[in-house]
Amino acid sequence: MLKRIRHKLRNIFLAGLLVIIPVSIPIFLLSFLFTRLDRLFSPLFKTLLGYNIPGLGVTITIVAVFLVGLVATNFIGKKLVRLGEQLLNQIPLVRNIYQIAKQFLETVTVTDRNSFRQVVLVEYPRKGIYSLGFITCDNYWEAQEHTSETLANVFIPVTPNPTSGRLIIVPRQELIPLSMSVEDGIKMVVSGGAVVPRGREKELLA
Repeated sequence: MLKRIRHKLRNIFLAGLLVIIPVSIPIFLLSFLFTRLDRLFSPLFKTLLGYNIPGLGVTITIVAVFLVGLVATNFIGKKLVRLGEQLLNQIPLVRNIYQIAKQFLETVTVTDRNSFRQVVLVEYPRKGIYSLGFITCDNYWEAQEHTSETLANVFIPVTPNPTSGRLIIVPRQELIPLSMSVEDGIKMVVSGGAVVPRGREKELLA
């Protein structure tokens, strides 16, 4: 009983960290940028125009973030981003925080998530071992023509980063559909199984 309570408390604590750390880092950075840019440019604009502009720091921060994103998406910018990541990965504590924040942002912004249709269990990578997967689409192309079975494309994500993984093609009858939503499935993958869909904790501990 005591072990079960400790396990439950640990899962709650980990779930809290998974939410607080990735969310607080971007908020802290944006708040820092807003404050610094507002202090830097407000006196300049007041001198030029003769009055303060409300929300100037927010506007400049949005423009600055947009410009950084614009640079980061071109060829040279991508190289600079990779170089910056390599430098951050050399600092132990900063590396861990950066990776958590990056994985969280990739998870909530990845467009491929929209193509995940259903969460399923699939017997993979061997008999008796089940993996959490996401059906991306029914397979109607060449692979379907060479089999007599109805196939489905299933993406098997990697913990804790669901943006990478493996694509497998599986007969429909070998898939076990789950009732959890795609969002809950992604949360479960990111947390390494520590965060389960709401309402299912009691079943797992029973």
